[in-house]
Amino acid sequence: SPLRPDLVREVHKNMSKNTRQAYAVKQKAGYDTAAESWGTGRAVARIPRAPGGGTHRAGQATFGNQARGGGMYNPTTVWRRWHRRVNVTQKRHAVATALAASALPPLVMARGHRIGEVAELPLVVSDGLESVTKTKEAVEALNKLGCGQDLQKVLDSKKIRAGQGKARNRRYRMRCGPLIIYNEDNGITRAMRNIPGVEATCVDNLNLLRLAPGGHFGRFLIFTEGAFKKLTEIYGTSAEAAPLKKGYHMPRAAMENADLARIINSTEVQSVLKPKLEAPKTHEPKRNALKNKEVMDSLNPGALKRKAALQKSSEKGTTEFKEVQDKKKARQAESKEHNKKHKKGDETFYKTLMKAFEAKAAEAAAKKSEEGAEEEEE
Repeated sequence: SPLRPDLVREVHKNMSKNTRQAYAVKQKAGYDTAAESWGTGRAVARIPRAPGGGTHRAGQATFGNQARGGGMYNPTTVWRRWHRRVNVTQKRHAVATALAASALPPLVMARGHRIGEVAELPLVVSDGLESVTKTKEAVEALNKLGCGQDLQKVLDSKKIRAGQGKARNRRYRMRCGPLIIYNEDNGITRAMRNIPGVEATCVDNLNLLRLAPGGHFGRFLIFTEGAFKKLTEIYGTSAEAAPLKKGYHMPRAAMENADLARIINSTEVQSVLKPKLEAPKTHEPKRNALKNKEVMDSLNPGALKRKAALQKSSEKGTTEFKEVQDKKKARQAESKEHNKKHKKGDETFYKTLMKAFEAKAAEAAAKKSEEGAEEEEE
């Protein structure tokens, strides 16, 4: 049978809902009082209030889901859709898949079972195990089969349950151990029922909830010889229908060869494929060097270094800042020296400039004085 973890999860999810019991709050919870609103004008909210006097309860808000002792919002009801119908063929397919997965050591180990000392999978023992009636004998038989590590794992995993379940008759929880599948019960169920983690079930009544606890297939199964032979009669083979289930055929794999990479890369497939298309030529978008630092550095080598040096020159404590200050001091000293040497006395720029104005002013004054003297003579 092909491995269908999706089918196992879906069937397990729906089947596990069929053991739920209905629960709901009392229909009158929060409303079992003769409360009425006080109306407006009394400076209180208009929510209904408990009647009476002389007690703390009198005048307290009721009915509302925000009030203490009031009704809950959207109260639970017993007529919820608790159970789910599961297609019979889907249940049979899921059981067949779970049985097939239990024969693969990687899947069994991935589920957490310790099978390092087990001789082979699937583990089939003689029908003599069905006649064991004592628990001590059953434990010895399981240890001889190599199940000792798995049984010890179950014992070590016993923990107190989290939540309120610890106060509701299910205080402890532990891992699952091996599942014994027998053909006839000659005392095996009585012998196995007190071993922690070990369960026994008849091959005629295989249940997915036991074959794949939690919806994860790969449980460690131990078959008796008669039970293992009867599987063919119950579920049939890939070529024949099941004799004991009318019209049932084993699920068929979607691919006979699941090595998809090998199929794609085979010469038969590659010879009829079209040649690989070449991607169209693309051109890089034009980037602005004034906005993109990398482009500016490629067009103007050293631009980033110069920019970084310019930034450092304004940061105190850096060598670049010290160099800039030294140059500034040298420039100022050189300017002072030049001014002292070439710009002193009457040789300054301002005085040289003002001499031209003084000469013109003197000529204008002389001309004006001459005109005034001529007027006096007349």
